Amino acid sequence: MSSNSFAYTEQSGGGETAELGQEATSTISPSGAFGLFSSDLKKNEDLKQMLESNKDSAKLDAMKRIVGMIAKGKNASELFPAVVKNVASKNIEIKKLVYVYLVRYAEEQQDLALLSISTFQRALKDPNQLIRASALRVLSSIRVPIIVPIMMLAIKEASADLSPYVRKNAAHAIQKLYSLDPEQKEMLIEVIEKLLKDKSTLVAGSVVMAFEEVCPDRIDLIHKNYRKLCNLLVDVEEWGQVVIIHMLTRYARTQFVSPWKEVDTIYLFLDDGLEDNEKNFYESDDELKEKTEDRKKPYTMDPDHRLLIRNTKPLLQSRNAAVVMAVAQLYWHISPKSEAGIISKSLVRLLRSNREVQYIVLQNIATMSIQRKGMFEPYLKSFYVRSTDPTMIKTLKLEILTNLANEANISTLLREFQTYVKSQDKQFAAATIQTIGRCATNISEVTDTCLNGLVCLLSNRDEIVVAESVVVIKKLLQMQPVQHGEIIKHMAKLLDSITVPVARASILWLIGENCERVPKIAPDVLRKMAKSFTNEDDLVKLQILNLGAKLYLTNSKQTKLLTQYILNLGKYDQNYDIRDRTRFIRQLIVPNEKSGALSKYAKKIFLAQKPAPLLESPFKDRDHFQLGTLSHTLNIKASGYLELSNWPEVAPDPSVRNVEVIELAKEWTPTGKAKKENPAKKFYSESEEEEESSDSSSSDSESESGSESGEGGGSEEEEDSSEDSSEGSSSEEESESGDESEAEHKRMATRNSKNKGKSDTEDGKKKNEKSRTSGSSDADSSSIESSSDSESESESEYESRKTTKEIGKQTKQDRNLLTKDVSLLDLDDFNPISTPVVLPTPALSPSLIADLEGLNLSTSSSVISVGTPVFVPGKTHVLLHRMSGKGLAANYFFPRQPCIFGDKMVSVQITLNNTSDRKIENIHIGEKKLPVGMQMHVFHPIDSLEPEGSITVSMGIDFCDSTQTASFQLCTKDDCFNVSIQPPIGELLLPVTMSEKDFKKEQGMLTGMNETSAVIIAAPQNFTPSMVLQKVVNVANVGVVPSGQDNIHRFAAKTVHSGSLMLVTVELKEGSTAQLIINTEKTVIGSVLLRELKPVLSQG
Repeated sequence: MSSNSFAYTEQSGGGETAELGQEATSTISPSGAFGLFSSDLKKNEDLKQMLESNKDSAKLDAMKRIVGMIAKGKNASELFPAVVKNVASKNIEIKKLVYVYLVRYAEEQQDLALLSISTFQRALKDPNQLIRASALRVLSSIRVPIIVPIMMLAIKEASADLSPYVRKNAAHAIQKLYSLDPEQKEMLIEVIEKLLKDKSTLVAGSVVMAFEEVCPDRIDLIHKNYRKLCNLLVDVEEWGQVVIIHMLTRYARTQFVSPWKEVDTIYLFLDDGLEDNEKNFYESDDELKEKTEDRKKPYTMDPDHRLLIRNTKPLLQSRNAAVVMAVAQLYWHISPKSEAGIISKSLVRLLRSNREVQYIVLQNIATMSIQRKGMFEPYLKSFYVRSTDPTMIKTLKLEILTNLANEANISTLLREFQTYVKSQDKQFAAATIQTIGRCATNISEVTDTCLNGLVCLLSNRDEIVVAESVVVIKKLLQMQPVQHGEIIKHMAKLLDSITVPVARASILWLIGENCERVPKIAPDVLRKMAKSFTNEDDLVKLQILNLGAKLYLTNSKQTKLLTQYILNLGKYDQNYDIRDRTRFIRQLIVPNEKSGALSKYAKKIFLAQKPAPLLESPFKDRDHFQLGTLSHTLNIKASGYLELSNWPEVAPDPSVRNVEVIELAKEWTPTGKAKKENPAKKFYSESEEEEESSDSSSSDSESESGSESGEGGGSEEEEDSSEDSSEGSSSEEESESGDESEAEHKRMATRNSKNKGKSDTEDGKKKNEKSRTSGSSDADSSSIESSSDSESESESEYESRKTTKEIGKQTKQDRNLLTKDVSLLDLDDFNPISTPVVLPTPALSPSLIADLEGLNLSTSSSVISVGTPVFVPGKTHVLLHRMSGKGLAANYFFPRQPCIFGDKMVSVQITLNNTSDRKIENIHIGEKKLPVGMQMHVFHPIDSLEPEGSITVSMGIDFCDSTQTASFQLCTKDDCFNVSIQPPIGELLLPVTMSEKDFKKEQGMLTGMNETSAVIIAAPQNFTPSMVLQKVVNVANVGVVPSGQDNIHRFAAKTVHSGSLMLVTVELKEGSTAQLIINTEKTVIGSVLLRELKPVLSQG
């Protein structure tokens, strides 16, 4: 019902009028309450007279006052007969208010409501489509069971109405009637089946909504209309698009085979390779051949499956967040994994919307990022927390950042988390500490760094931060308790200051678990806790009892009396849990005549090895719900939720989606006319042509084909667009008989585009009217293109008079490029693409980059520069053994020189030896299997290598500052060998020259989580300056920094890929100890380098 009905201001009658919002929220004033029990006859008589007046203005005024009375809570039911008379009024505004009144009193006054039924039945025959639709809407809103047959008849008649607006309202009425009387289901399904065949975009969304409400399991109704719905989708109203996309997602999961099978088949084939060799002996050749063919059979996507994916792609540009979310869930659930990456950019765009939209989008991204991290890694910074974000948004962004964390980006994220911990929002600060803990468990390289950072937080002033840190440290220490006795001692001291029960309980549990490692501290802690036992929280009391039991079993001499004292206190505690625990522990640890066999195993029970806690994402188990649904948001199955079925093993018969030839014959004539009339339509703009063609039955499919062809320009896109346009010209839906004509159209369009290629490139700067000749007769532009095209058509008409015929002809490809410039998203057509990753491609030469770096305004550039490496003997690694390589041997080493192939690449030299007695030909690099982001510059193929011959070649590899393995194939003419290069951490660095002052300045900026340290114990003769220098440069490619102190040795380097500083300090202490400190933003590399340097410096 239109809300405009309520928007009128009161012209007379003072305070009687109320706005729409007051209907729900207004409270009854004392005078109003009195009015409920008194009948003001004069006023009602006045209203009745106004309703019977001949003037529309008086009637309108009366209706506004009556609706105002209803909004105030006054009873206006006695005016029902007077109001009903005005149902036949010709004034549409009066009718709207009458309909509001009737819907309000229909259920309460069922007898009176029945008086208006005949009026509505007459209104259903009204020549005005708005009146017919409004009558049906009100009729379906009168929830009186007795008129169900009349409503059913009205819906059937309206479903055959000439006006699509009335048919749309008929679809809305179906849902209302079904909720009133579910027994009418079968008859309503017949109407739905009829409306599903409707070709109007206005009806499509509403009828699919009715289908979802009444009979969502009747998939057979969709078969014949599937292609039509796909083609109409782009022109349906936004909320209709959402409903249709969700329905088609469910349909696709039941009718097509999984597009993810292709990847699974490849892995299966690789895994089963060895088994096949064993089975050869037992299987016949025919059986083996059949089996191999089945397995190697490539996955081919059903054309209807591709049609749905292609036609929903433009909707990623929709201004409606619900539409974008619907398309995103469709791609996630039914598209090949290689193509799903396109949705990430659209979802990130939605993060600029209001907080409610952000919340839903971030929840769905959190679920996606668990399974496919690569989709959202390029947009990592979009998930950084803003100070203006509400807590719920901050928490979700933290969740996503944790899911996306890996070795490459953890340094950046930890710096970000350091800032979040200082937030005034304490709930958010606590969530950040939990996030740091999860990162520490997921990425072993930064576990120590995170632990040190969390220990630093224990001195924070804020009690909530300290308490959360304690809880997280407890979980981390469970994973590696042996190494961290000092941290446990430090936490024991905090018991005097921390008051949060969870934190106190965690510390007591830790001390109890490690009581044998801190034998002096644990009894003292128990003594302190015994004093305050009665004032502690119940959670802490339970842990005090546990601590006493463990100490009684391991150190009974010191703690026997203390434990008995605590057990006596617990025996009379008010909480029955504590009393029960006390009785249980006493019987278990203090043996007596009554104690059973369990007391012998008391130590094993209390001090058993506990499994480390599993810190998992709360979104891990949500992927079984369809994305974008209420069930997914709440993580519980909501009422009315329809589950996605599993992919069928074998695809059902695709011919059920083919349409009858009769429909093709109906549309053949208009298409034929269009072909003849196309040359004559040069004088009209395309927007006018679209309006004219919209009356014809094939307009929807033609406009859709135009939108598909307008998505992007490429060789594959030309084929797609010509194929789509042939679909549109032949019929609205594909049919078997139309396949040949489609193929002809496709060939002609491709041939024409090739012939015109030269003239197109010459005249690509001008936008002219496209040719309407053979092969492109059906290429009407879509709704996406039409707005930009129609503006430029007037220019093209003017220019076409001046230019030649060749310039006047332009293919779709040029127009697509123009459309592409103004689109919100870069929608390339679907080639099998991998997940989008932002890769820094060197657009300048290395020398020019070096020159430009000198212009950098930062202070560091003038004082820090790459130096020459300290000479050390090169360490050679085996790349390919001569036995594995059938005579070809390959070794590699890192020359520690800047790479000539790129500034971000590490130089690698490979020595190839021919140890066989025959010539090896065509040595080259084959297939590369590199991690995401890694790049490799290969050497030129070697034509031949003589027996006993040797040759050294250079390569460049961008390892992205990680020790991930670069795997590739080293091939000869006859064979290919899988080899891999894994760089030592020290080879990912370049030496840096800097002064001691600059070193200290940079070191001061890299503290906290950016600093890792270790204590080294070795003989004093191993700590001479020359020995320290030799050992450090052997491990890492670092430069020496001059030092004014004899006991401190400093080294500096920067990472090859990102240029992050790596500062190494070896500070000699008294006796035979030294402290090794590494400061760097790249905490992963810093931790690994510390682990490698520590044993080398400790050795004699």
